[in-house]
Amino acid sequence: MAGVLIGFAIVGAVILVGYVAGRLELAGRDAGQVLSRTAFFITNPALLFTILATANLEQVFSAYAPIALLTSVLAAILYVTLSRIWFRRPAAETAVGAMASSYVNANNIGIPIAVYALGNATPVAPVLLVQLLILTPFYLAFLDLASGRRASVKNIVTQPVRNPIIIASVLGVLVAWAGLDIPDPVMEPLKLLGGAAVPLVLLAFGMSLRGSRPLGAKEFRTEVLVATVIKTVVMPAMTYLVSRFLFNLHGELLFGAVVMSALPAAQNIFLFASRYDRGVPVARDVILISSALAVPVLVLAAALLA
Repeated sequence: MAGVLIGFAIVGAVILVGYVAGRLELAGRDAGQVLSRTAFFITNPALLFTILATANLEQVFSAYAPIALLTSVLAAILYVTLSRIWFRRPAAETAVGAMASSYVNANNIGIPIAVYALGNATPVAPVLLVQLLILTPFYLAFLDLASGRRASVKNIVTQPVRNPIIIASVLGVLVAWAGLDIPDPVMEPLKLLGGAAVPLVLLAFGMSLRGSRPLGAKEFRTEVLVATVIKTVVMPAMTYLVSRFLFNLHGELLFGAVVMSALPAAQNIFLFASRYDRGVPVARDVILISSALAVPVLVLAAALLA
């Protein structure tokens, strides 16, 4: 349980620095947007390429990958269904809410949590690959089309080659699959840029909290609460049932699957929402609230399953 708390303390400290910097306007009022764009186009692609290029692709076919995909899809469908009953938003805003309900912070928080709580980061790789290679392309393609671009086969087919995050992820998988050895003069600068990805995203998120408070936007409270409950309570419970009774996982494997699903909503959701200027309040509030609630949920999971 101490590992869970340490992992969140690391992430929370960087977010706090971003918040203070935003309050003091140390880098100007638009610094958060600049950092978000830098992360989207430069540092995040570099980080994802370096991670995936050295990943063990056999882990994609482990139980963690189908569990992550199945539970994410079920959680997103549940959010969309409830949104049609209780509130109605444009398609792009609904997509952001669905993503906030089902897209876990496997990188920024998942890696330190897995290392400290599970002893290794093995469960993170398949979850990352599912999110990067399946869920992210789907959501970004949908946001592209729902944000005013003409819905055509060409737009859908060419979407992956127009998004730096997807391009970097696919190239990383191809390098790992081919067993290529990237020369240090190429790999080291990418690692250096990738090292700035997590701090930039966390700083940008912290800066976005300036002048705002959770549930401050009354018109978005319902979807924020619905997405938060699905992410922090329903999805971990769903993962336990699927892992235990469908995939017959036990012990450490079962605990690892539940830990991955109990992670809070990813900062990348805020990054995507900011990029497309859709559902930003929902993304910001769900990330913040689910990050706070994930601590007791993960501690409870550790107490029951570790």
